[in-house]
Amino acid sequence: MALIVADRVKEVTTTTGTGTYTLGGAVDGFQAFSAVTSDGDTAYYAITDDTDWEVGLGTYASAGGTLTRTTIFSSSNSGSAVNWGAGTKNIFLTYPAEKAVYEDASGNVDVPNNLTVGGTVDGVD
Repeated sequence: MALIVADRVKEVTTTTGTGTYTLGGAVDGFQAFSAVTSDGDTAYYAITDDTDWEVGLGTYASAGGTLTRTTIFSSSNSGSAVNWGAGTKNIFLTYPAEKAVYEDASGNVDVPNNLTVGGTVDGVD
């Protein structure tokens, strides 16, 4: 199980309520979640019906092609799970601002938690 970050992954869903999303197939020009994720993988997602929206971390299940809402980062419902009504929504992989690591205007990078390095830093282990 891995955290998956991939480009051009977008599907539709007609899921209602606040439960697990059932993925309904890739949008033209995009790939399906199943093309980049395996059972149990997690991924950052965003979903919208062009009015309401939600951004979070989801866990993919290959059986049934679903994405469980593991953690909600932000939403049009004050940061809680959106209670979706009927209709088609677009759900896609994203890179949430809350999880981004970036250089500020002074050229500094702030890492608010632990930093794990798999190799060397300037030749030092």
